[in-house]
Amino acid sequence: MQARRASRELAFILFSQFEKNIESYSKENIDDMIIKSVRVLKSSATDELKLSLGALMDMKNKISDYEAEHETNLNRPMDAANVAVPMVMTSDLSSRIDEMIEVAEKSLLALEIAEFTTLESQNEVKEYTENIIKIYQQHNKEIDGLIKKYAIGWDFDRLVKMDKDILRIAISEILYIKETPAKVAVDEAVELAKKYSTDDSSSFINGLLAKVIVECGIKG
Repeated sequence: MQARRASRELAFILFSQFEKNIESYSKENIDDMIIKSVRVLKSSATDELKLSLGALMDMKNKISDYEAEHETNLNRPMDAANVAVPMVMTSDLSSRIDEMIEVAEKSLLALEIAEFTTLESQNEVKEYTENIIKIYQQHNKEIDGLIKKYAIGWDFDRLVKMDKDILRIAISEILYIKETPAKVAVDEAVELAKKYSTDDSSSFINGLLAKVIVECGIKG
């Protein structure tokens, strides 16, 4: 399921790069865009992990300072090592933060590998992403027509592009990828909206997809 989630996020980044005539993109164009999109994801994840790692290290330094400046340690001989002081216990906190720092460092290394594994020709992430794109290329008029029909009170051209792209991905899955339960496609679309779009987008997307499911008689 994590591979499918990665595929949706990758497809979302791809959709943001498409111009209006999506049917004109060849498989070679899309393969090239996938490579670039994976690098965007990797760069974003790397930046976030570096920020998290910095915050964790800063937290550990503050705990160390708190421990050193606690009256228990200030009253000890100069050459004596600091002892743990109540906080919860600084030793427990430091140990847990060490584990988190190690995880973050391993994650950074894993991201270096992810670019290559994601782009293997038989990889599930790449295949599922390509499937979503291919479906939308073939059925974009129908899919956009459903969005127009149920975006009641909204001008299609003035809808937030991120919302349209999330809906396009979800409707492609709901209508044409039978092994993906509709509920999963909706839940994942809502999560993408929460992550990338506006505060009101998740409820708008959830409601519109519910109408599509009812009209098309989709189960599950």
